[in-house]
Amino acid sequence: MSRELLRSLRLPIVSAPMFLLSGPELVLAACKAGIVGAFPTPNARPIDVLDQWMRTITEGLEAARAADPGARIGPWAANLVTHSSNSRLPEDLALVARYKPPIVITALGSPRPAIDVVHGYGGIVLADVIDLRLARKAVAAGADGLACVSAGAGGHTGSLSPFAFISAVRQFFDGIIAVGGGIADGWGAAGAIAAGADLVYMGTRFLATRESRAPDAYKQMVVECDTEHLIVSSGITGTPASWLKPSLTANGIDPGTLAASSARHYDSNTPFAKKRWLDVWAAGQGLGVIEDAPDVADLVDRLEREYRRAGERFDALQRAA
Repeated sequence: MSRELLRSLRLPIVSAPMFLLSGPELVLAACKAGIVGAFPTPNARPIDVLDQWMRTITEGLEAARAADPGARIGPWAANLVTHSSNSRLPEDLALVARYKPPIVITALGSPRPAIDVVHGYGGIVLADVIDLRLARKAVAAGADGLACVSAGAGGHTGSLSPFAFISAVRQFFDGIIAVGGGIADGWGAAGAIAAGADLVYMGTRFLATRESRAPDAYKQMVVECDTEHLIVSSGITGTPASWLKPSLTANGIDPGTLAASSARHYDSNTPFAKKRWLDVWAAGQGLGVIEDAPDVADLVDRLEREYRRAGERFDALQRAA
């Protein structure tokens, strides 16, 4: 199933699941454009909202396929938080079993709780990992693939180079590797695929699209800022994450004195309220090449042109060698 799924894609790109920002609009637009559309289930609160979102996505994709049977429509992915603090995980898994997302991405915990459910209907499980220790544990737990979150990723981030991460994981794993971290154009996506990845996570680039749920001011900040405006800190959520300094400052937080925190709480049953992370904005190192906030369809057209040009450049270099 996994390799067949990859062959169905127009481009090997995932519109990465972004906390608070990825909703059914972005998922549907990405899938209709021929890539993977993903969202974190904690974005949909309470649980009946998650039911509505999953129904909207499945019915929307069924309608799109019926309207154009020859269209190249990508699969959708649900991103589950499997951390022990998430008391809603059993309810999320029940909806996964009902709506059968082709891909389930686990994060902030072991993929094991999702594997039997997802494999039961023929789906695949990718485990979100930030280092080799977690990668080995996820493989041992039975994950079909790994989402290797590397240095340069927005939101919760890793510290390894994407290329070093891919190479190291390929020493012990021949399953699906998705890699993310600072990749925001088709040129970077082609480089990651050439290095051994199967899929490329893009978050920040899809943050700045019309279908993203990011406020317009957030999208504009991503367009206007570059990598000098980023800081990595665990001081907001308890896990290292990449934040936009102007956003922290606007919320009365001094980036220069942001202290680390060890508190980690990821319960999707907790209603959205005035949390420290609710009004501060994250971004990855790919923001340096983002100059606009287009429709997803237009963005994927652009990414495809860049991806093909990268392949042509590589072919030309090979012929000249």
